[in-house]
Amino acid sequence: MSTERPMTDERGPVTALLEELLARIAADVPGAVGAAVSVHHNGHPLHVAAAHGLAATFVPAQLDGFGGPVPAAGRTGEPVVTADVFADERWPSLTLSGLIERHPELAADWSRVRGAAALPAPWDVEDSLVLSVTLDRPATDETLKVLRRNERLTASALIVAEAARPDRAEQMLDLLQSRAALEEAKGIVIALRRCDPDEAWETLRRASQQFNVKVRELAVALVELLAGAPAPQPGGDRTIRPGPAARAAAEQVLRAFEREAELTGV
Repeated sequence: MSTERPMTDERGPVTALLEELLARIAADVPGAVGAAVSVHHNGHPLHVAAAHGLAATFVPAQLDGFGGPVPAAGRTGEPVVTADVFADERWPSLTLSGLIERHPELAADWSRVRGAAALPAPWDVEDSLVLSVTLDRPATDETLKVLRRNERLTASALIVAEAARPDRAEQMLDLLQSRAALEEAKGIVIALRRCDPDEAWETLRRASQQFNVKVRELAVALVELLAGAPAPQPGGDRTIRPGPAARAAAEQVLRAFEREAELTGV
C-alpha cells in the first residue's frame, strides 16, 4: 500500500481530526486501503474534504472525470456498493489502465483495488456529504453498515472543521442545530413507517418540497406535534421556529403516516 499521507489543508489540526476519524473507519472495514469524506454545499460540485490512505488520490480521480461510486452516490443520493470498481459498467471511464496512466507512481496500489462503497448523508436540503471506503476486496452490505455507524460522527467532525473557518462559523452552527432536529424527526419517521434511515430522510425531503417549507422547520414541527411540547433547543437567534405552513405540513405528514399504517396493518 502507498505511504501517501492523508490530504491536509490550511485548517491544520482541525482537518487532522477528520483524517484521524477516517483512519479509524478504514481500520474497522476489513480490506480497506483508504477512506474519504466528500461534501457539496448549496449545489456546488462535490469535493474532497479529507481523505486517508489511497482514497486521497482515488476519490479526487473519481470526481475529476473518471466517475465512480463517490460521484454516483453524490448525484443520486443513494448508497453505492461495488464488488469490482474497474469492471462495473456504471462508470466505464474508471479503469485500471486510466488510473495507472494518470498516477503511475501508484501502479502497485491501483492493482490491489477491488471494491468500494459510498454512503451519501444529508446535512440539510442544500448540503450533503458522501462517506466512502476503498477496498482490496469486494464491498458488501456489511461495508455500508460500518459507514452508517460512523455517518453522524463524521458529519459532526466535518461541521467542527468547517466552523473553524471564519467565513463558515455562523452557517455551521446553524447547520449543527438543523442536524439535531433532523435526526429526531428521522427517528420518528423510522418508527412510524418501519423504514431505514435513508428512506426516512427521503420522506422528509420530499415532504418539505411538496409543502414548500424548510426541512429543518418541518422536522421541529413534527417532533413538537408528537411530543405535545416545544422541542428542546438552545435559546437565541438560532432557535428553529416552525411557521404555520411547517406546522400544517407536519400535521398532514403525520395523518399520511396514520393512513398508511391503517392500510398496511402495521
